[in-house]
Amino acid sequence: MESSGSERRPRVRRNVTAAIAQDICADRYPSGSPLPRENDLCELYGVSRTVIRESLKVLESKGLVRGKPRVGTTVCDRDEWNILDAEVLDWMGPYIKDFDLLGCILEARRTIEPAAAEYAAERAGAQEIADLDKAWRQMRDSAGDPESFTDADVMFHTVLLTASHNQVFRRLSSAIHAALKYALHASNIAVENREDAVLVHGELVEALRMRDKAGARECANRMLDLAVRDLAAAEKAIGRTK
Repeated sequence: MESSGSERRPRVRRNVTAAIAQDICADRYPSGSPLPRENDLCELYGVSRTVIRESLKVLESKGLVRGKPRVGTTVCDRDEWNILDAEVLDWMGPYIKDFDLLGCILEARRTIEPAAAEYAAERAGAQEIADLDKAWRQMRDSAGDPESFTDADVMFHTVLLTASHNQVFRRLSSAIHAALKYALHASNIAVENREDAVLVHGELVEALRMRDKAGARECANRMLDLAVRDLAAAEKAIGRTK
């Protein structure tokens, strides 16, 4: 009985959906494997069958699991997960290095951000430039605080995509926001000196003010060059931690 009790999950869970998802991300339930039966999940997570069923519906809507009549619920392959969903990224957070996601996010930014910066130089409104300037100043003033710096950094890049006034980029800004948070946070905590990043973000704001499209694109590419450097430092730091 003691052995069985030690395997049970805590009975008080703020979010059973997150608890199951995090166990999937941690490979407690590997891709392709069946989840325990409903009654067993109720016992493991200390909740009713109704709660378990609702949680599984949420996980299925995000591509983590698939339920079939008379078969049960199976964990989907990672390629099927909606990795740009904010909740999915939260669940993956502690294991994000295992998913090779940081490099994928950087590749997406390499494709999108220089073009977005160029469009923003032509199309951004005064308020959007002011919002970028505000985010840049917050980065500058919190250079010694990785958490605050990351919040401001994420806001900067989110506003930049919106300021492009490209409907697809604007749509992507909400999807990429959560992904950027993890990528930039991993980079920002891995480097001690953020002065280069602060400088180039400020130069991009100035390029937008001057309606300098070529200059804006060049600044975006320099930011991404720094991101490559910082990502390498982040992956090295994560490796040391593991």
